[in-house]
Amino acid sequence: MAASEDATTTTATDAGDGAGPALAEVSADVYDLDAKKTGSVDLDPQVFGIEANRAVLHQVVVAQLAAARQGTHKTKTRAEVRGGGAKPWRQKGTGRARQGSIRAPQWTGGGTVFGPQPRSYAQRTPKKMIRLALRSALSDRAQGGRIKVLEDYGFAEPRTKPAKRLLDQLGTAGRVLVVISGWDDDDTAVRSFRNLPQIHIIPADQLNTYDVLRSDWVLFSNASLETATGKARP
Repeated sequence: MAASEDATTTTATDAGDGAGPALAEVSADVYDLDAKKTGSVDLDPQVFGIEANRAVLHQVVVAQLAAARQGTHKTKTRAEVRGGGAKPWRQKGTGRARQGSIRAPQWTGGGTVFGPQPRSYAQRTPKKMIRLALRSALSDRAQGGRIKVLEDYGFAEPRTKPAKRLLDQLGTAGRVLVVISGWDDDDTAVRSFRNLPQIHIIPADQLNTYDVLRSDWVLFSNASLETATGKARP
């Protein structure tokens, strides 16, 4: 049966060229340390231009928060509570209920039944899912215009005042995630930003979904942007 002439034709762009959903073209402005725009950079559409997968975001964040739990909680069973070795009274003839130990669970000061024991809360999450969640989080921030890029973090000296002035001039109000190339590479920037409230500093190779989602803005340098893109790329 022939298709109708007015049927909608799907273009290669709409179908994503057979490689999944279409990717959005996203760019970000590049600034110097005086908050003056010096150009723009095209962000990798595979990392910053996908449609966010909410289900994967939720699963990865839950797993990340679970893995952060220490799991050191501990209650004592009746075998671990001090005392209670002697039978409190004889088995028969007292009119009381029979008891074998004052550390049985029904006694005050007795052991706990089925109480929490040390355990790991870590969940196994596939690496592909972790990368997809990171790309989803970065795409959400990029498509919302919430990513800023600096030429570099070349502060002349570690001072908080210039760092605060830079963020104010960039208009990054709220929580800011400052992505650096490394603790040693950007030591001056780390010491400039670290005293500011609502600022979280993280190396690009440790960038993760939770930290991106809990931040209102993500601040990269050209170098850290390249590292983070390589980490998240499928």
